[in-house]
Amino acid sequence: AMAGCGWARAVRGLLLDGSGVLYDSGADGGVPIAGSAEAVRRIKASGLKLQLCTNETQATRENFVRKLRAMGFDISVAEVTAPAPAACRLLKERGLRPHLLVHDDLVPEFSEIDKTNPNCVVLGDAAENFTYANLNEAFRLLIEMEKPVLISLGKGRYYKETDGLKLDVGAYMKALEYACDVQAEVVGKPAKRFFESALAELGVPPEQAIMIGDDIVSDVGGAQQCGMRALQVRTGKYRPSDENHPEVKPDAYVNNLAEAVDIILQQL
Repeated sequence: AMAGCGWARAVRGLLLDGSGVLYDSGADGGVPIAGSAEAVRRIKASGLKLQLCTNETQATRENFVRKLRAMGFDISVAEVTAPAPAACRLLKERGLRPHLLVHDDLVPEFSEIDKTNPNCVVLGDAAENFTYANLNEAFRLLIEMEKPVLISLGKGRYYKETDGLKLDVGAYMKALEYACDVQAEVVGKPAKRFFESALAELGVPPEQAIMIGDDIVSDVGGAQQCGMRALQVRTGKYRPSDENHPEVKPDAYVNNLAEAVDIILQQL
């Protein structure tokens, strides 16, 4: 059954998406996907390098890792590439002072950043904070700016929680783009710079890395545009219609992370 898996050859490192690949998120912290914790252990035991490349913006990396460890995943903060730290670097480089429309639990990631008299808006997956009042406040700030700057921590449309699908940050990004006639700058997947920083942290060139994700556009398409191979898992928000996507064709479909790791380790 493993024949014709040319995509699995000459791999030195794996980039893994979090939600939908390792676990399904939920109010209780989430539920690990069967076999995924063991798959992470096997990757590490094999000597392959591993980096989580996540658009998670509902928690600081420290709390995110705490949650993963509680679910049985052997992951450290250094193994997580997430949008908030990347956004902080960008804000500092450009002297931007953000108005934050993010999840309360993400705010500590921006503690070192000057937020007085904001000259940009940073949008994350704010979940319950996406009220009309909060969106309208961000809209008013942007529309008054001479050169409006909207930075979005990802552009996903939806993701899967244990109780069903949830609107993601991309839907609100589009609302503000439309209202303010502005183009958002995306920090996080599928932005090329974000994948490149994950690869740099992995210490592996793109042609020796494989991205494994459940989002056909952000994970698979974004990684392929950086010269990586990319697999689509049939877990998380995967839907059978993804297999007819007009633009993105994964290097392979796998039922879950465990199956992908089986195939990759057989080629080592």
